Amino acid sequence: MAKSKKQIELEQQLGEMTQDLQRTRADFENYRKRAEADKAATYQHGQAAAIMKLLPVIDNIDRAISHLPEELVDNKWAQGVAALSRNLDKSLEILDVAKIQATTGVEFNPELHEAIQFDEEAEGEKEVIAELLQPGYLLNGQPIRHAMVKVTRQ
Repeated sequence: MAKSKKQIELEQQLGEMTQDLQRTRADFENYRKRAEADKAATYQHGQAAAIMKLLPVIDNIDRAISHLPEELVDNKWAQGVAALSRNLDKSLEILDVAKIQATTGVEFNPELHEAIQFDEEAEGEKEVIAELLQPGYLLNGQPIRHAMVKVTRQ
């Protein structure tokens, strides 16, 4: 039994509409994925901005603790400030924020460290950190603030 001209036209229209529907579904799925990625990126950007505003406060607390006079080591108030610093470190860890490894002798990495000073007189092939000047931080494994360091050669 031969198909009529009308039946052939209807089958072609059905095929075209099916393809249009498939394209629309694919476009919508791509849009949904893009919107989710944009939402995640916006969240991470906001999180990084908030953490960046806290870092100077954390730096000041750490500096205060590192310059604690010997006679105040057993002082309850001074111990409370030190505990505050440890609590901040734990909170940052929960937020997936970590300090960048920048201790003396660690190899200089321009992706993580910013060389503020360089020992021109040192000789050697490998550039290493001589001194940490300001700690750097990673958020979700990505640097949000580079560690400021003094670099020498070894």
